[in-house]
Amino acid sequence: MQTLPDTLCYLNGEYGPLRDAKVSVLDRGFIFGDGIYEVVPAYAGRLFRFDEHLARLNRSLTKLRIANPHSREEWLERCRTLLAALAGKGGTGDQLLYIQITRGVALRDHVFPTDVEPTVFMMCSAMKPATPEQRHAGVACITARDFRWERGDIKSISLLGNVLARQMSADKGATETIMFRNGLLTEAAASNVWVVHEGAVLGPPKSEHVLEGIRYDLIRELCEEVGIAYNLRPIAEADVLSADEVLLSSATKEILPVTSLDGAPVGHGALRGKPGPVYARLFEAYQRAKATQSI
Repeated sequence: MQTLPDTLCYLNGEYGPLRDAKVSVLDRGFIFGDGIYEVVPAYAGRLFRFDEHLARLNRSLTKLRIANPHSREEWLERCRTLLAALAGKGGTGDQLLYIQITRGVALRDHVFPTDVEPTVFMMCSAMKPATPEQRHAGVACITARDFRWERGDIKSISLLGNVLARQMSADKGATETIMFRNGLLTEAAASNVWVVHEGAVLGPPKSEHVLEGIRYDLIRELCEEVGIAYNLRPIAEADVLSADEVLLSSATKEILPVTSLDGAPVGHGALRGKPGPVYARLFEAYQRAKATQSI
């Protein structure tokens, strides 16, 4: 049994040690997975693209018809309180601020209950960034049919499909499972996926099948900054397998090059199986953004 840390967490209006936090077994998050979550990176104690994360949290809550329990200022105060407490315990590295909101506690019934308060939980954990070796050599991924539910646009705590997909790649020693629905790219188990063709960055269009990652707009901005063409359009599986570069993006991966897909090297010519030039330019631009877009 793992020993839980004693770092400070927030639960329903109170701060306390994470190991002591308790939630009712009748919480709809526990019973139905009826809730949403958000993960905000914090670099040196500063929250990265906080307002964009809060906007996505609002979108997910709206789609589940759960009222946002806090204002922007209240969310920001709670985030900073947790980060400050962690820093006081020596946690000065980069962190991930996890926020979870469920519909609340009620007797088990599929229909939305009335007059219940949302359950709000927040905690910090150390970020586990990509290693220097992964950035130098790239990572391996596998492909699979996207067997998850249809509402990938909601950042739901119902993540069993993603868990099963990610375990498929873990079982093969790979970093991610890149998924396709009806022959078209959607996303990976815990990442958005991008392909590079003839110097242009391409991503799947925003839809109910794809979570609008915070890096969707960020990568567009970075492409504009460094002069790389950017386009969202349906991407066939064949386009991924024949891409010049394949990239992953997420809060922890930032931007990460995929150099092997289903055991075959990605890319062409001298760069076959190696990180490409578009990745290198976007990664450098991403590091500049971290310094200017954190509060």
